[in-house]
Amino acid sequence: MEFDKRYMQRCIQLAQKGLGHVSPNPMVGAVIVCDNRIIGEGYHRKYGEAHAEVNAIASVKDQSLLKRSTIYVSLEPCSHYGKTPPCADLIIEKGIPRIVIGCQDPFSKVAGQGIKKLQTAGREVIVGVLEYECKHLIRTFITSHTLRRPYITLKWAESVDNYIDKNRTNGKAAKLSNEFTSMLVHKRRADADGIMVGTNTALLDNPTLTVRNWTGENPTRILIDRKLKVATNYHIYDGTVPSVIFTENPSSVPTKPNIEFAAFDKTDNSIAQILSHLYTKGIHSLLVEGGSILLQSFIDLGVWDEAFVEKTSLQLHEGVKAPSIKDYTSFESSKHFGNYIFHYIR
Repeated sequence: MEFDKRYMQRCIQLAQKGLGHVSPNPMVGAVIVCDNRIIGEGYHRKYGEAHAEVNAIASVKDQSLLKRSTIYVSLEPCSHYGKTPPCADLIIEKGIPRIVIGCQDPFSKVAGQGIKKLQTAGREVIVGVLEYECKHLIRTFITSHTLRRPYITLKWAESVDNYIDKNRTNGKAAKLSNEFTSMLVHKRRADADGIMVGTNTALLDNPTLTVRNWTGENPTRILIDRKLKVATNYHIYDGTVPSVIFTENPSSVPTKPNIEFAAFDKTDNSIAQILSHLYTKGIHSLLVEGGSILLQSFIDLGVWDEAFVEKTSLQLHEGVKAPSIKDYTSFESSKHFGNYIFHYIR
């Protein structure tokens, strides 16, 4: 069992190499072991391309060894034809006798069918090795397929006295981040399918909402602007990045390149409407970088999965109060970077 855990941990390490490249598919890693020696490795590199198991099997130089090997895979092998053939079929075809799986696939077209296919073929199948870690790896994918909404990360920076900005109607925001912590935030952007702000943030800061201090694709920009107060000469309308503007009357605005205007009602479930629309667009992970009101609305509704909170030693004394999450005992971790602390809350 300890050997199984060791090799499954390697699967997780490999899978993480696909971060930012495989969405909306999950990150998956695979390792092939023969005589207690790794003979093949692979991971899902890019959406639409070969899965982890295919890459791992292809990396084995002596294919005859497969018939007495164990394949470790962080997620249940697929059993259906999608953009690629079923991985379960390939494992059976290659004669691999033992399969160790981290967690079951929540996708309805798989959901245990890959495991069943392997067992029916007479293979030894072990499920649940480092299950928590494997599920955590694909938490975005699991949330999308079980809750039918994006995985939501809230992000903000606050002063030591719990303000996110000074009081202002124009001018620059209070500087609460340094170059290093800004880089970490841009890494989060690169990992997300979408990034959301509200009207006030767009008006005051005119953010580009792009990835600049990290390598990766720009997320889809999402603006909640009920009354269309944000002028079309702002960055979100520049057409360089796909953008979605949620407004109460989208039929009143002209068509603009790379911009979608989407309707939502001003009701208590307006956020639910927005998330449902984003889910249908294939946005499976959402970074909310809005102001205090928008962030607090997600918190109060309990519609969020993790928070990424930067706490600085700077005091503002007055201004815009930071969002409040009542139960801070749920910290997963805190990391110190000089006078800056990042809290990861789940």
